[in-house]
Parts: sequence; structure tokens; C-alpha cells
Amino acid sequence: MFIGVLPGELVEVVLTEDGAVQEYYVEMLHQAKTKGNIYKGYIHNIDSALQAAFINYGAERNGFLQIDEVHPEYYQGSYPLKKGQRFPLIQKVLKAGQEVLVQVVKEPTGKKGAFVTSYLSLPGRYFVYTLGRDQQGVSRKIEDEKERERLKSCIDQISPPDGVGLIVRTAGIGRAKTELMRDYKYLHRLWGDIRKKVQSEKAPAQVYKEMELSVRAARDYLTQEVSEIWVDDPDTAAQIREYVALAFPKSPDMVKVHTDHDRTLWERFGLTKQVEQIYSREVTLPSGGRLVFDHTEALTSVDINSGKIGGEQSFAKMALKTNSEAALEIARQLRLRDIGGQIVIDFIEMKDNKHLREVEKVMRQALKTDRARTDVSGISPFGLMELVRQRLGSSAISVSTEPCPCCGGTGIRRNLEWQAMQAMKTIHRLLRRPGCPNPLQVPVGQELAIYMLNNKRELLVEMGARVDTRVEIVVDPKLP
Repeated sequence: MFIGVLPGELVEVVLTEDGAVQEYYVEMLHQAKTKGNIYKGYIHNIDSALQAAFINYGAERNGFLQIDEVHPEYYQGSYPLKKGQRFPLIQKVLKAGQEVLVQVVKEPTGKKGAFVTSYLSLPGRYFVYTLGRDQQGVSRKIEDEKERERLKSCIDQISPPDGVGLIVRTAGIGRAKTELMRDYKYLHRLWGDIRKKVQSEKAPAQVYKEMELSVRAARDYLTQEVSEIWVDDPDTAAQIREYVALAFPKSPDMVKVHTDHDRTLWERFGLTKQVEQIYSREVTLPSGGRLVFDHTEALTSVDINSGKIGGEQSFAKMALKTNSEAALEIARQLRLRDIGGQIVIDFIEMKDNKHLREVEKVMRQALKTDRARTDVSGISPFGLMELVRQRLGSSAISVSTEPCPCCGGTGIRRNLEWQAMQAMKTIHRLLRRPGCPNPLQVPVGQELAIYMLNNKRELLVEMGARVDTRVEIVVDPKLP
């Protein structure tokens, strides 16, 4: 684990395996993260068509609370459910102005407000402490049946109160009952502090804030597989050492400080190029194939382009090889870029059903290490695989990029010849207008000005000469 820190401004976390970057997280401290935060808010309005309430919790945009995320304790009065109805009509059980305690599940994106829930959860080192759902369980990623039974037995002995659920995280594997009990007591005490704050604060107000990324990384991503943690800030390293001393008392020297000021932590361990590739539209595969990522409002498409292939026999082998490499790399890139929602992958055509099943197996196996929930379809007759992935938080791309001012985020723009033609049309119209000034000054962007003066100068002179007016192209720095 590598943690790069610019004190008070920026935190970057990279997880690598055998030198290859597997996960990358960024947090710019001026862009306040809200996922996981708990707020005391009130219902601003109810939309019966969407069966959702919009919650004012103090953010720029109201949070979106669906009926299935509303705890029954907030229902106003009783409402008998009809046959086949899972939830009551939201307009019958909630009212505007009503106070609710909500937690941000999904960060606001674009013009959409945050997705919130009234089923609260507090993540600890070994447990997730849930409120309103008194389910006890063990993470599905813990597959050893004996260990699952042992951990379930520990939860039974802890015996949390009614309305409180405990889910054991993967970090709980092999942990003694005393360590688990210590984590439970910390979370129980934390919930007590939040309840006190709720009673004293007036809505809208924040009542619980998630830890910052550097400490959260140690809590959420530090497992027994991590052998070293490198940090380039001594103060952050000291904080993480305290945490490691509690979680891994047998590994006191796990945290190391990067003190070489002639090169960055990323440069020292050869991570710079790998991190930069996350922002690239294209990713090269070992066999020469390429992945191309394109994002739309509805979904992300991934196209797989093969290298040079000749002959029918070699085509089938190369298609299988390239598609298998692509499946592994796509699973890695989804984690790195934190791509969520609907993803459609266009594989190279394979006619052999055995090859199709093999690529599907590679994809499912590669997604097993993903912390996010995923659901994968088989490859369709058109060579497409559909995949749905949970977005864990704001990706590095969304945090550090913005739409291009020239193309508005489309990735294309009108070429200079077309732009010049539009400017010439405007000049033609203005020259024919009564009272046209002499000289006629036409403001354009710098790039277009250079193009027009190099390629359209004679035409501009000719157009002005017809009405005895001088045409001047003026650079306006505000124009793209």
C-alpha cells in the first residue's frame, strides 16, 4: 500500500500486487466527500410518481430517498398493505417537514443529488454495525465454512441489542473474540455519541463524518496480504502506525516513510506510468490488442480491438487469447477507474462455445477480488457481455477531470475550416448591413485567428473591397 499526501489538500492511495497497480483512490480535501456521512435532515417534498422523498440535509441539492430505503419507524400512522404490495405508498406514510436521520449511500453526480438511506451503518475494523436491520451475518467473501461458523458463534456471544445488526468484514478472519468485542464496543459507543448529537442539533445538520482517506485506507484496505505500507508524510505515517499497532501487533515495522526528496514515492516504485494510464481512453494488452473505454450518460462501453491476426485457425486462438487478456484487464480497470452502473463489453467474435465459456469464467474469476458488488451476464450471440457494478465512491477520474471547454465533453469539435466558414458567413452578413463600421473588427479565438489569417486572408481582403471596408480579425482570449 502506498499513500501519497499533500498535507491539508490531497491524499492518494495505491494498492499494488507484484508491482502492478490494482486499486487507486484519490481525495482532494476541498471537495468534501459525503458518502458514509450521517445527517439530520427533513423532508422537503414527496414525489408520489417516483415513490421517493427529497431530503434537505444541508447540501446544495436535496438527497433522494426511495420508499424501500425508509425505515418503518418513520411511518406516520398505519397503512395496511394490499396483496402483492411490499411497501406502503410514500405519500400515505410520510409528510413534508418531517425530520429524518439519513446516510449518504451514493455521492451526488452531475445534476443528480445524493442517494440516501434511513437504514444506517457504521463501518469498523472487523464489523459493520447496522441500525434498523438486526441481521447478524458474515461477509460472503469469507468462504471457509469452519471460520464462518466460528464468527457466527462470536456474534451470538456478543449478543447485540434489538435493532442492531453486525456483519463480520473480511478483516475479521482469524481474529480472537476479544479483538472482535473491542471493535463492537467502539462502534456501540460511537452510535451512542451520534444519538446524543442528533438530540442537540437542529435539522439540517451533519451528525457523523467519515474518516479521511489516509486513515480510512488503513481501516478498509489493510489486510493480512499487505506486507508493507509506504507513506511520504511523517505525520500521516504516525497516525497509521497507531492503527497498525492495534490491528497487526506482530508487524510493528510494516509502515515505512519515504524520505527521498529527489524523487516522488510514485517514481521510486515505478507507479507513475501505471497511474497515468487510468486517465487514458485506450489500454494496451500484452498480445498487442487494445481496450477502448467510452462513457455515456446511460452506460460505459468497452471495445476490444485485436492485434494482427492471419488465418482461420490462428484467428480462433488469437481471439481466445486476446479476449482472456481483455477480461483480466477490464476487471482491473473497473476497480482502478471505479466505473459503476451498466457496462457493456464488445468481445472479439468467437464461434466455439467452449471458448465463450472460458472467457466468461476468466471474467467472473477476475471480478472475485473486487470489493464492489458485481453481476455478470454471459456473452450474447452478438459477442456482447453485460455487467453491472456498484460504484464505491468518487473515482479518481471524476475527482480530477472536467469537461473540455472546446468540445463540452463530447470528445469532438468542429474543425477549423468549418469554424472559419461560419466566421466568414457572419462577416458577409455584417458587411452588407447599413452603417457597417470601417474597419470591421471580428473577434475570434486565437487558434481560429491564426488559421484564418494564414488561409483566408485574400478572401477577407476581397470581401472588404467589394463594399470599400477593411476587415480585421481580432484575437479574443475569452473565446475557445
